[in-house]
Amino acid sequence: MIGYREYISVVKIFVLFIVLLLNVIFVEAEDGLRTIFLNNRAIICGINIRNFNSQDSDGNGIIDDNEVKGNFINAVKRLDEIKALGINTLHVLPITPTGKLKALGTAGSLYALSDFNSINEQLVDKTSDLLPIEQAKFFIDEAHKRDIKIIVDLPSCGAYDLFLKHPEFFLKDDKQLSIVPSDWTDVRLFNTGDNSNLNGDVINIHKKFIDMLIDIGADGVRADVATIKPSKFWEEIINYARNKNPEFLFLAEASDSWREPPSKYAQFTPFDKLLESGFDGYYGSFFYLKDWKNASELYDHVKFNKKLFDSYKEGKSAILSFTTHDEISPIILHGENFSKMICWLEATLPFNPYIIDGFQTGDDYIYPLGNSKASKTETDDDYYFVHRGKLDIFNFSRKPEGKYTAIADEYKNAMNFRNTHSDQITLGNFVPLKTNFQNIFAYARCYEGVSIIVIGNLNYENSFKKVLIKIPGLNKKSDIKLIKGNKDYKIHRGKLYTNLERGDIKVLLIENFSL
Repeated sequence: MIGYREYISVVKIFVLFIVLLLNVIFVEAEDGLRTIFLNNRAIICGINIRNFNSQDSDGNGIIDDNEVKGNFINAVKRLDEIKALGINTLHVLPITPTGKLKALGTAGSLYALSDFNSINEQLVDKTSDLLPIEQAKFFIDEAHKRDIKIIVDLPSCGAYDLFLKHPEFFLKDDKQLSIVPSDWTDVRLFNTGDNSNLNGDVINIHKKFIDMLIDIGADGVRADVATIKPSKFWEEIINYARNKNPEFLFLAEASDSWREPPSKYAQFTPFDKLLESGFDGYYGSFFYLKDWKNASELYDHVKFNKKLFDSYKEGKSAILSFTTHDEISPIILHGENFSKMICWLEATLPFNPYIIDGFQTGDDYIYPLGNSKASKTETDDDYYFVHRGKLDIFNFSRKPEGKYTAIADEYKNAMNFRNTHSDQITLGNFVPLKTNFQNIFAYARCYEGVSIIVIGNLNYENSFKKVLIKIPGLNKKSDIKLIKGNKDYKIHRGKLYTNLERGDIKVLLIENFSL
């Protein structure tokens, strides 16, 4: 039997232990990717390990046998560069083995998955003593040392190679033939079942994928074409992962503009049902920026998503998907000014910034040998299959980099501004402002007496003179700081007058002012 003093000492130690434990749990949650994403503080870059740090010494755009392929080990050398851009999260395109039959490209598409719970040998440094799974973990550990989170891509379909090994995993037509979704000729549709009767075999192989990711320390999943699997399927997978790691992020490749599946045989789960099933966020349709002519299209999409996410008690968000590996390079679309506009839209809109590797230097993703016959291949395709103007995911190709180095500086400045004024951007209101041209957008982000004003020209062929933006209450005595753009603006009685070049954008910071 212990005395009163000993009893009090034991109680104090127990209470101290509980307090310390709760502090650890709180810090882990605050620092976890899911929390960061839901607070719109994730700054994401998509990368392809296969070319992330490849060394194209002869400059032909393709990595030959005597040249260094991108791998998990040499990828670490670029992490400090990524960190310096302001990026705190990497979306790593698929790291699973690729199919070699009925393939696209000489290395096989990253999205033609042939195994769920092993690492693609193409991403492995053959000179290292580490096993493939250890090399993947080494890369993630090095990223974590730099406070960079890792999202790993989950392909939506299986390679033909996997179909031959496990036909029971796949949908078949009336003739028992595998089903090709849309024009994705190198992959086949999984048979996930439907919400009333899920396919346990397909669920289990997806759980093995989750197990592998958690074992190597990944922080989340980006689900490729998440819409072609039923909501109950995702509920089970997401709950399975969350029981292992509550901060594990699930990001759905889905758009509010998608209305039907890529095959009549496929399921179709719209974006809102995916969010209800447990996904933390989705892509949205920000990739339509390149086509928007009227400022109201930008406003409407921002307001639509803010209202959507506010309707969920647990919170949701989106990525600013202006440029992804599925989109044509902004440099090809509308030139350098368009890329710089994207930098500042990413910096000032209330969602999570996202770029694809190469955006920061204006890569056009043009590969000199693209779609020509190859002398050597690892697949049954002997052509360098590429999508012109898009990051190569089919071959051993050069490191993404372009000649527009000013874009990297612009991106750094924009992300630094976002981080410095994160409260205005992540917590502030979004106020569209009236202008005198439909091509000109203007909006304010206001919080606790500080306002950010963003003005841009969606016309990439014409400049505009005497642009007028109505900003009620603004006057010459307002404390205005020019963040981005030239100084050719004037203020008079709640109106700002300026000129805008093609694809131009201007950012102002105003202290002690709010709308």
